[in-house]
Amino acid sequence: MDWAQPAAMFVLIMSYIWVVRYSHPWFWLAILGAMVLSHVVRRETPASLGFRAAGFRQCARQLAPWVALLGVLFIAAGMLCGTTRRITFSDGLASWAIYLPWGMAQQYALNGYFLNRLQRASSPRAAAVLATVLFSAAHLPNWFLMVVTLAGGACCTHLYQRWRNLYALGLAHGTLGFLLYLVVPDSISHHLRVGWGWFG
Repeated sequence: MDWAQPAAMFVLIMSYIWVVRYSHPWFWLAILGAMVLSHVVRRETPASLGFRAAGFRQCARQLAPWVALLGVLFIAAGMLCGTTRRITFSDGLASWAIYLPWGMAQQYALNGYFLNRLQRASSPRAAAVLATVLFSAAHLPNWFLMVVTLAGGACCTHLYQRWRNLYALGLAHGTLGFLLYLVVPDSISHHLRVGWGWFG
C-alpha cells in the first residue's frame, strides 16, 4: 500500500502530461486535489510537509551561494553566446514572479508528496534516489530538463531531508528555472516543454 499511492499518482501525472491535458487541460486540479486529500487522510499539516518558517534560514543559507554562482554563470554564458532572450526588465520581472509559484509547486510534488510517501516504503536514501529519478522522468523526452532535474532533484531532496522547508527550495527552483528560460536557447531547451509538446 505504501508503494501503491505514489505509483498511482505518478501514472496520473504522466498521463496528464502526455495525453489528458490536450482534451482536459484543467484535470491537473483533480490530481492536486487527490494529493491534498491524501494529506488530509493521513493528518499531515502544511507545516509538516515543509510549508513553514522553521529551517528556512538554514536552508536558504546553504542554497544562496550556489544559486548566486549558477546565476552569474548562466547570465555570463548567455551574454557570451548571445543566447539571452531580448525581454524588457518588467517582462523579466513578471516571468520570474510566475516561475516562483511554479518552482514551489514542483518542490511540493517532489519533496512534500513523493519523497514523503516513498520514505514510508523504503529508506531515506533510497526514497531520495527514487523521487529524484521520478522527477527527472516526468520531464521526458526533454533530455536537457531531465539532466537539470536529475541534478537539481538530488540536491533538493538532500536539503529537504535536512531542513524540511519548501519555501527556500521553491524560491531557488523558481529563480534558477527563470534564468534557464532567460539564457538557454529554444534549440536546446525546447522552450522548457515536456511530453508531446517537446516535439512541437
